[in-house]
Amino acid sequence: MNVPPNPISIVATAAPPANPLDLPTDINLPAIGQLGAEMLGFFHHFVIRLRAELLSDTIWLQLGGGVLAILLGYIASRLLDAIAGKLLTEVVDAVPDRQYRVSLRALRLPSAVALALWLIIGALAARGLPVDFMRITGAVLVAAILSRVFALPRTDTAWRWTLVTLIWGTAALIVLGQLGALINFIDSIVIGKTLTLLDLFRAIIIAIVLIWSASYVSRLFITRLNTSQHLTASVRGLFGQLVRIIMIGTAIVVALSTIGIDLTTFAVFTGALGVGIGFGLQSIFSNFVAGIIIIFEKTLKVGDFVDLESGIRGEVQEINIRSTLIRNNDNIDMLVPNSEFINNRVINWTMRDAHRRMHVPFGVAYGTDKDLVKKAILEAAAKVEFTLKGVPNRKPEVWLVKFGDSSLDFELIVWLTDEATKKPARVHAAYCWEIETALAKYGITIPFPQRDLHIIRPDRPADKA
Repeated sequence: MNVPPNPISIVATAAPPANPLDLPTDINLPAIGQLGAEMLGFFHHFVIRLRAELLSDTIWLQLGGGVLAILLGYIASRLLDAIAGKLLTEVVDAVPDRQYRVSLRALRLPSAVALALWLIIGALAARGLPVDFMRITGAVLVAAILSRVFALPRTDTAWRWTLVTLIWGTAALIVLGQLGALINFIDSIVIGKTLTLLDLFRAIIIAIVLIWSASYVSRLFITRLNTSQHLTASVRGLFGQLVRIIMIGTAIVVALSTIGIDLTTFAVFTGALGVGIGFGLQSIFSNFVAGIIIIFEKTLKVGDFVDLESGIRGEVQEINIRSTLIRNNDNIDMLVPNSEFINNRVINWTMRDAHRRMHVPFGVAYGTDKDLVKKAILEAAAKVEFTLKGVPNRKPEVWLVKFGDSSLDFELIVWLTDEATKKPARVHAAYCWEIETALAKYGITIPFPQRDLHIIRPDRPADKA
């Protein structure tokens, strides 16, 4: 049975069929009417070809190819899960959006079936066999997958419908066999001297795909780094940010190269950028270098409790390329430039040993039994939950440090637990509370400054010594 020729060949090489829609030939239609008639004629012959293909014996070949694609896709998806299921799970989990992750997990089998189907379509088309129905099925399947992954999860309605229109419009062109003709038409539109509209579209698409891929791969790399036990959190953060910067920069360079832009033309811009780093970006560059020094010297790491010369005190949450995130005990996040950790004094309370010793001063009245004071204060220290217990040579002590104007001045010397090191104000308040309670329990007086005031009347002579 003879199959009608491909519609592309009809438009490109053969004259249009004589009056395919039985239109009167003696009517002089406007240009838009002629275009509409040609389009209607094209669709008319496309439907005739599909009907002839449906009634021919080749329809069974196409149905068999579809069943074979489903079987091959199922086998391939099961084998892929068995061989690289863990890796695929990590790849999917690296996607930040939950809806995208759900879509990717649900579309493994349809994606494998679509790939197998298009491989079979290519093999049959290479032998000159009709594949129109398989091409329709493959285009619809791929369009549905792309819409489910990229368009439907988006919350922006305008972007969602724009993507849906582009995806299904491209699928319709593939079904009709006119995608190549549209590409040739776009390629014929010249912008400037040598750049065509197709080159511009290609560069934009490649740039978007490469930048998105670079961001995704860097995120996957960071996820894998975070599971490593051999690297500190700060080193993992540095490597992750460097990988992201390098990959995105490489993606931009490759996208520019695809449209024939010579990167040597940016030499002047690069020189100006160097001057900018020397002047306007000097602070940013110094913070960048300081961040690298901090990470490789290991003088500061995530989780350390630091006290800066500027008065900032808190726990290190992140060490970034330009700044370090510190959170104080009031749950306030502060971004501190990395250069401050290099140029100024920094007290790291937990750099090597998280245990630290606290001095709590207090005073009692003269004449108070020193041994009774010591007993009371040690009992008070034992009641505080932050006191380090069971470690030799780190027991609480009571020192008599000074003879004051109106009191005997003592200090409670106590070693603190790990969690107490990061709460100095709260811990000091807890010891003061228990010290006052213990002194009151034993009747020990806490004196206050006293002054004797002697008033001499001007009408009465002073006593002679």
